[in-house]
Amino acid sequence: MNITNPFAPHLTGQLTEETQALVAEQIAKGTLSPYACKNEDIIRRDSTHDQASLLRPAFMRDVEKIMHIPAYNRLNGKTQVFSFRSHDDITRRGLHEQLVCRVAKDIGRALGLNLDLIEAIALGHDVGHTPFGHAGEYFLNDIYHEQTGRWFFHNVQSVRVLDGLYARNLSLQTLDGVICHNGEFEQQILQMSDLSTFDEFDKVVEDCWERGPQAIAHLRPMTLEGCVMRISDIIAYVGKDRQDALRAGAATEETFDDGLGGAYNAWATSAFVADIVQNSFGKPQISLSEEAFKEMKRAKRENYQKIYGASEANGDFSEDIKHLFEKLYEYELSSLKSGDQSLAIFKHHIEPVSRHLSRYGHTYDWKSDVHRTVVDFISAMTDDYFVATCEALFPEAQELFPKRSYFAEGVRA
Repeated sequence: MNITNPFAPHLTGQLTEETQALVAEQIAKGTLSPYACKNEDIIRRDSTHDQASLLRPAFMRDVEKIMHIPAYNRLNGKTQVFSFRSHDDITRRGLHEQLVCRVAKDIGRALGLNLDLIEAIALGHDVGHTPFGHAGEYFLNDIYHEQTGRWFFHNVQSVRVLDGLYARNLSLQTLDGVICHNGEFEQQILQMSDLSTFDEFDKVVEDCWERGPQAIAHLRPMTLEGCVMRISDIIAYVGKDRQDALRAGAATEETFDDGLGGAYNAWATSAFVADIVQNSFGKPQISLSEEAFKEMKRAKRENYQKIYGASEANGDFSEDIKHLFEKLYEYELSSLKSGDQSLAIFKHHIEPVSRHLSRYGHTYDWKSDVHRTVVDFISAMTDDYFVATCEALFPEAQELFPKRSYFAEGVRA
């Protein structure tokens, strides 16, 4: 199917003959780019464990560790963009991670990069995300910041989940790619940082908690694989979110200025991937052409204007859900301080996390920072768990969801 975007007519999804030949030669030889992260260069906190083998190479072990933690399972119950829809075909957070992984591996294979590392970063990048997508992230950050002066961002929480709450001894390269994925910040050229130790990384993580957006806006991945994952996050959602908006009835095929409607996803996946490969092959950086970068910014801006602003953070449920986040935060904080271990934050969060950590010789020091423990619990909730908890605790929630048609009518038509 040939699709032309009037705003980027020269992005055809094709490589030049010269670049196509270079990519084909590299794939045929099975060699890696000189700028790829090699398996033997993996850095772990504990290098005495998780040794690579023929059947389970270094970064593949990271992939498997991520896929077997509860936080990864719960992504299928978390909002990508649209929360209150019973439509089975609308993207959830778990599918989004798989789509990002698919785009990133397409780019990485052509560039001769480490596909296992790319997969690990892609599948781990959102495991710290809140229920209700970015709306939930904003609400939880507002409360946490007001209470503590610190900041909550899902990329930083994802590192906490992988490196702290589940202590899976993941590689520095994977964790760095996770914290740097920053799908909200598009760049034309992505260059690697010189980060090389966990001591440096831990300071970066703490800086993100302390300074929030000021620190996060300046993050750069230490690997080219991390750079690929970062740009792939945008490619994976910029068109797919449009398809979901159409399915949810929040947009029509005529809504978007490019005139492509839902077909924009197919165009974007092909055009941006080819453009990146064309402009990045054999280089120590990931680059977009001027035309591609301009179009990516335009499409993302239009999505914010016509999808996200209307249907996520500023949708009909915005103030209602924000109020419930505030009430639930206060309730869980009081629950912790009460010490009543029959309550959900103990039974559903602290006890299972503590059991998991004990298998690896670690403990969950939840008492030292009760605000962080509350954030750990709420951010780990699926949409449905959040709703069920609020309905059980707060009378207004019992009225809110039926009144607002939680299971939207007519969405399957």
